[in-house]
Amino acid sequence: MDIIQDFYDSMAPHYDKLFFDWRASVGEQAAILDRLFRQNGYGRDAKILDCACGIGTQSIGSAALGYPVTASDISAGALDEAKRRAAEAGVDIRFERADLRALGETFSEVFDIILCMDNALPHMLSHDDLVAAVGSITDRLAQGGMFVASIRDYDALLQEKPSYSPPYIHQTEKGRRVSFQTWDWDGELYRLVQYIIDDEEDLQIGKFRCIYRATRREELTALLKDHGCSEVVWYFPEQTGLYQPMVVARKGGGL
Repeated sequence: MDIIQDFYDSMAPHYDKLFFDWRASVGEQAAILDRLFRQNGYGRDAKILDCACGIGTQSIGSAALGYPVTASDISAGALDEAKRRAAEAGVDIRFERADLRALGETFSEVFDIILCMDNALPHMLSHDDLVAAVGSITDRLAQGGMFVASIRDYDALLQEKPSYSPPYIHQTEKGRRVSFQTWDWDGELYRLVQYIIDDEEDLQIGKFRCIYRATRREELTALLKDHGCSEVVWYFPEQTGLYQPMVVARKGGGL
């Protein structure tokens, strides 16, 4: 997992550049998740664990709505950035460094809702790693609790295995920012290079490397059911307003 930790450690100060307006996205995603939680019977007293919190995009927004939030990540750099941003936002979040394959080593309690957003699960680079992650997550989920994750639509991507992602071009106060990714495929694995180009007063180019395993919906659905989730439902961007497909699973009870 060293390449993944290094990727997020180095990306942490720049991660918000992937958004046109990161603060606005925090609020928009919090509203999407809040609506999903309420549709499934949760009030804002539900205890949330964001187990791949990154710089805090979902955890900060949820905490701002009043949810009690605990957040963890494997990247120390991302956690430092998330703590700084949470302090700026004036929200109280418990942060811990944890591997999502072994959450029980850090957390003794269980949670009503566990989040794993922004394509974090495909960092599990083998089926066995994914099994460990799903087992770790469901182990820390209360009976009747809800798991929510978002991942890329790999069912579609694996049909063509594109070599790059379309660029995002954002106007800034001093110029423009361009971000895009290149993908080199090796079976179901792909090596990603994230480019961030700031073309403002001075040209600055950031280049960050990582690796993912394309995770099909069928595989993740089967694993969640194998680990005690009685019902697993997929939602797509046109249904939720989020930019990635989302999976919602309830441990030991229907949705």
